[in-house]
Amino acid sequence: MKILSILGEEERMETSPFLSAYAKTEGDPEMLKKKKSKWYKMKFTTNKCQGNQTTITEFILLGFGNRPQLQTLLFLLFLVIYIVTVAGNILVIALVVANQNLHTPMYFFLGNLSCLETCYTSTILPRMLASLLTGNRTISFGGCITQFYIFGSLLATECLLLSVMSYDRYLAICKPLHYVALMNGRFCLQLTACSWVSGFLAPLPTMLLMSQLTFCGPNELDHFFCDLSPVIKLACSDTHMLDVIAFILCSIFTLPPFLLTLASYVCIISTILRIPSTTGRQKAFSTCSSHLIVVTIFYGTLVIVYLLSVSDALRNLNKIFSVFYGVLTPLVNPLIYSLRNKEAKEALRKTIIRFFVFCKKSDISS
Repeated sequence: MKILSILGEEERMETSPFLSAYAKTEGDPEMLKKKKSKWYKMKFTTNKCQGNQTTITEFILLGFGNRPQLQTLLFLLFLVIYIVTVAGNILVIALVVANQNLHTPMYFFLGNLSCLETCYTSTILPRMLASLLTGNRTISFGGCITQFYIFGSLLATECLLLSVMSYDRYLAICKPLHYVALMNGRFCLQLTACSWVSGFLAPLPTMLLMSQLTFCGPNELDHFFCDLSPVIKLACSDTHMLDVIAFILCSIFTLPPFLLTLASYVCIISTILRIPSTTGRQKAFSTCSSHLIVVTIFYGTLVIVYLLSVSDALRNLNKIFSVFYGVLTPLVNPLIYSLRNKEAKEALRKTIIRFFVFCKKSDISS
């Protein structure tokens, strides 16, 4: 390795010692000058087997572009979405805990889903808001891997929870006489615990393989969070094993829950259609319509995102649909469940009345 002779050409190439050495190995200093950016933060390492190589220590999340006039608008938009999402899901959790009438399996699962959605949106939006506000789009390699792991865990957990909720609706409508015996408290806890534990175990192999990747080229991620696909595209090491493991795990943790959900609703719809009275059909369908809407939005946008990721021409649409399932789905879930369920609306009405009564009593006593 002729590091000293390489570094001796620094003045002639008018660049940094690191850039001179790297240009010597690549033979194209002019191209490296163009790529050089204030965002690049690389360390120069020496390896006995590979020689000189650059290792990226942080990434740049390109997000939705670099137009200053849009940054304030996007910041305010996503800030409102985040506040409403967190407030709405926390309100659903509070209603389920505080109201005795909502202590049923369906609302127990709904409370878990709302807790998950709060964590889900908090994994993406605070980091995005900080970058929009400060202009600093960099994220460390460790932070990127951590964000991917938490996001992937919650995504897998949501797939499992939605299938559990669809199975609950199947038992309630198709086997009403056995529902109380089958869907008891212990079974509900077991289903929920399995969903959370399995969801957080699912992306572990992928995360461990990602942590072993080497990155020696551009460090710009064409996304607004650390998703698997854009990270793999920047890797300069072999990613075949990672691709295979990720595909197998995604198939295991998304396809069976989706098929279970689909089978449950096929049985539910066929049972509802056999109910003779119109009122009975409407009442039966109203108990599962909210969940069906949530499942359709979630799986619809999820499938579109990972089908569009194959095409470079549709990559911008990929980001838009990622916003749908990563940001807007947690926002609309509490709205759908609260507006379409009579029990939830009644519990919310009683809670508001109690709050105003409590405030009135506090004013009188003071």
